[in-house]
Amino acid sequence: MSGDGRPVVSVLGATVDEPPPGIEPAQELADLRYAGGHDDVAGAIADADAIFSWGGRRAWLEDAFATATRLRWIQAASDGVDGLLFPALAASDVVVTNARGIFDDPIAEWAIAAMVAFTTGLHTSVVDQTRGVWTDGRRRDRVAGQHLVIVGPGPIGRATATRARALGMTVEAVGRSQRTDEVLGPVAGPEGFHAALGRADHVVDALPLTEATRAMFDASAFGAMRSTAHFVNIGRGATVDEDALIDAIRSGAVAGASLDVFVQEPLPPESPLWSMPTVTVSPHISGDVHDWEEAVVGVFVDNLRRFVVGDPLRNRVDVRVGFGVG
Repeated sequence: MSGDGRPVVSVLGATVDEPPPGIEPAQELADLRYAGGHDDVAGAIADADAIFSWGGRRAWLEDAFATATRLRWIQAASDGVDGLLFPALAASDVVVTNARGIFDDPIAEWAIAAMVAFTTGLHTSVVDQTRGVWTDGRRRDRVAGQHLVIVGPGPIGRATATRARALGMTVEAVGRSQRTDEVLGPVAGPEGFHAALGRADHVVDALPLTEATRAMFDASAFGAMRSTAHFVNIGRGATVDEDALIDAIRSGAVAGASLDVFVQEPLPPESPLWSMPTVTVSPHISGDVHDWEEAVVGVFVDNLRRFVVGDPLRNRVDVRVGFGVG
């Protein structure tokens, strides 16, 4: 606590001159310490009760973590926390919360747009326009009646399923265990993964990145898909073996892909994905609507109010598995 009894909160990846938008209410609840770069972190977190990881990198916190002797809570500014967690943090008693709920609908809308564009051939028309080519007489499919398989039945997967069904699509889901979900219905476990892929017109990867999901979409997964299938990744880049995806598209084992996340970001200029005609490359912006920053800060401020009075925090993450628990 600071001298006036308020908690000390370190804001990583921001400065006093360029704070996160809408953070002013937090200044009334806590003593904010800003760390704009790696060298500022150790001093900023040494007496911190909490951290708001606004724009900091994992290495910043990992390198200085031993100095944070009073730390009890970390608020992430993203839904996924794979870019924040490290072994010492996972082994500690520090509570981690994320920004779950902010990005669900925007990312789901992006996934729907990707599936509609691919099905209607809109992506091909855009390419033709840049070449000045008029291609008439081209037939297209309809989204209505197509089958969607969502791998990763979390909030983003549920939001995508709701919108897909409204368009007349059928939906099934695959998760880490077999169960019934109130939105998705029956959810298959890992043992049903490949069989579900074989039924899909579209496959949406909405997985968090954990040790269990790393490179889950490998050559065998793409080999299980129909040659007409469209792969959409709105989860994490490293859940995909990109070389296997490239090989599958080149060989015709998979029809194409719409990708918002990649193993390496920015996507390297030499990646074949840039020039593949049935691949759409999006620079990790599927959730970046105009007011997302203010909305994320709002989650932090709400949790800070809870932290001050000792109430349960929103969006707690199970650091052992790497995604939300409540």
